[in-house]
Amino acid sequence: MKIAIVGSGRMGTALGTIWAKCGHDIIFSYARSDKRLAALAARLDARWADVASAVEQADAILLAVHWSRIEDVLSQTGAMTGKIVLNCCVPLDPSDSRLVLGTDRSGAEYLAEHRPEAAWVGCFNTAPSESFDAVFARRDRQQRPQSLCYGDHPEAKRQAKKLIEQVGFDPVDLGDLANARFVEPFAMVTAVLAYEQTGGPNLTYRFEKLRD
Repeated sequence: MKIAIVGSGRMGTALGTIWAKCGHDIIFSYARSDKRLAALAARLDARWADVASAVEQADAILLAVHWSRIEDVLSQTGAMTGKIVLNCCVPLDPSDSRLVLGTDRSGAEYLAEHRPEAAWVGCFNTAPSESFDAVFARRDRQQRPQSLCYGDHPEAKRQAKKLIEQVGFDPVDLGDLANARFVEPFAMVTAVLAYEQTGGPNLTYRFEKLRD
């Protein structure tokens, strides 16, 4: 699968690296400099391009930018008609301490409203990117950490779940995209646990229903 990584920071780099190891054709885009993109692509035998070109070539797109950069990114993506877009963005203010959308509207819904021709799936926003290498290394274990996913397009979710599984997570289907209203605040909980408590950010989770 050709996957465009729009936002080649920690999250985008971590996932792009893993998917490249899984044999996907990765196109990195949107970093602080073209030099960084070129070095990243060379290290992984991948490619890099501007946002418009990366999106046009891709079968699936990972959107992994800070919310403060969303409008700039959307101005470059085009309509993304028919594209599967995996969104891991959380609508945070520049200080990363407050959600700027919530309660009756989520960041995921905002994006879907502005690019309605794309098939949006929310995922990868409730675990820190620092955990992904360890999750991938343990991917063959019987009990794996989980990752929430949600969206309104069944086929897009099916493809997203495959990519989630390749990273080493068990996907948990949370239903419609509107459920991002609950997931995005939960992402803040996992961020506090990962970054503000002792033990480092290598945090994952797994939900279990107890049965007799």
